[in-house]
Amino acid sequence: MKIRPLADRLVVKRTQEEEKTKGGIIIPDTAKEKPLEGVVVAVGSGKALKNGKVVALDVKEGDKVLFGKYSGTEVKVEGEELVLLREEDVLAVFTK
Repeated sequence: MKIRPLADRLVVKRTQEEEKTKGGIIIPDTAKEKPLEGVVVAVGSGKALKNGKVVALDVKEGDKVLFGKYSGTEVKVEGEELVLLREEDVLAVFTK
């Protein structure tokens, strides 16, 4: 099953959580925070303006993005945890 976001929404798969700190200390599951970055899996068609025009999204599939801690809605699709966000909830796009 695939998921296709509507309008100005996008689907993000969170990056893997860190198992160790840079100093080598192993982080227990209870102390881990969910990562605030991920890779865009799917994007909607764009935001509809009042005059009827649709503005395409700046974010594309495959972009690595940074989003707010309490942004979006978490969903499970075929056992995979994903986050549904509006484009305005994306804080930054990582560049190479």
